[in-house]
Amino acid sequence: MPKLTKRFVDSMKARDKDYVIWDDDLPGFGLRVFISGKRSYIIQYRAEGRSRRYSIGLHGIWTPETARKEARAQLGKVARGDNPTEERQTRRNAITVGELAEQYMAAMNASLILGKGGRPKKQATIYTDIGRINGHIIPLIGQRKVQDLTKANVTKMMNDVIAGKTKAVRKTSNMRGKSILRGGRGTASRCVGLVGSMLTYAISLGIIEHNVTHGIKKPKDRVRDRRLSEDEYRLLGAMLNEVEEDPELETTGAVIRLLALTGCRRSEIISLRWDEVDFENSCLRLADSKEGASIRPIGLSAIELLEERGKKTKSEYVFPGPRGAGPFGSFPNHWQKIFGRGELPDFTAHVLRHSFASTANDLGFTESTIAALLGHATNSITSKYIHSLDTVLVMAADTVAGYVQGLLDGAEFGQTTYALDKTVRREALARFFAQSAATETRPIT
Repeated sequence: MPKLTKRFVDSMKARDKDYVIWDDDLPGFGLRVFISGKRSYIIQYRAEGRSRRYSIGLHGIWTPETARKEARAQLGKVARGDNPTEERQTRRNAITVGELAEQYMAAMNASLILGKGGRPKKQATIYTDIGRINGHIIPLIGQRKVQDLTKANVTKMMNDVIAGKTKAVRKTSNMRGKSILRGGRGTASRCVGLVGSMLTYAISLGIIEHNVTHGIKKPKDRVRDRRLSEDEYRLLGAMLNEVEEDPELETTGAVIRLLALTGCRRSEIISLRWDEVDFENSCLRLADSKEGASIRPIGLSAIELLEERGKKTKSEYVFPGPRGAGPFGSFPNHWQKIFGRGELPDFTAHVLRHSFASTANDLGFTESTIAALLGHATNSITSKYIHSLDTVLVMAADTVAGYVQGLLDGAEFGQTTYALDKTVRREALARFFAQSAATETRPIT
């Protein structure tokens, strides 16, 4: 048995059938010569009581020296109890990230992927997730094997989304007709989280054992920290006054104003139905919010806006579409038309929610109160807080909404009136007892 060198391998000729020449320097390492004349480096070993053959690769792509190094590495694995042939077969059968994504999307649509509170993801969330999967994740890492995915791969995907490499405008089958992919920091962060959720699903299927997204530092979404200043509130109020004079944009203006006065999510207001508005108790009784059914105390300013709105529409929706059959659907296009010139930079509907919460904090309300106003109630003390202190929450909603309305109307406040200020508390108590005395019909003993 000769030592396999380049000169020797080049001299090997094809015969009437395949044959193998074994290397005299490394046992188990050989050269297979095919009838066609092609030559391939192989190793032969025993695993689990059976003789196995593993192909390293063709001569020309591999040299005798590089093939010998690879043979030593694979035979070393055999010595440690591994089976290179079986591992290769497993890798060939391994699914790609794109194939995993198809399974994950099917599982979401079948309500098998759980979101917050252990509930199945909502259709709006599923729609957004599918858009991110098809628009960002699959184009960037869809061809990679799930088993081979690394932190570096996911990090590069994240950076590519931030850089806008997947920006696009795509046709869709829904009523809007197109999907706009913008990328950016917030989208990149959510794509990493979505890949993490997909890999957690893969772990549950036994495809992989570890989630490589754990520990990846995601970019902070600057929009999530954005809040309106008092001057920006005044500017927004002036813009809304103009918008509400425009018949085409009037509905969008009303939606934006209600978002500012309640701190609700965009989807909660756009899809709001009249049977969810409780005028008597000054609250919204949302049948299905992000946290499920939710009671949302709202201030007098919001109630008055809704009362005026009720005089203009007979639809079941507070903000119906042009034909009145469904909720208003032109909000994204109108938002761009109103704010596209950049007078309010980095301004989104979520900024209104964050600004409402920040204003409540400025006014001295506690985290529990603010959480209840925003609908962050869970199966904790906050959910009990809503039912036992709903009057107090309505008063808090009145204070925050009234302050925001004042800013939208252009008011200049000398200083923030804190909810726990003694003077304010005394005045509120005096009004309460004066009202109680005026309506008391029974003699006081």
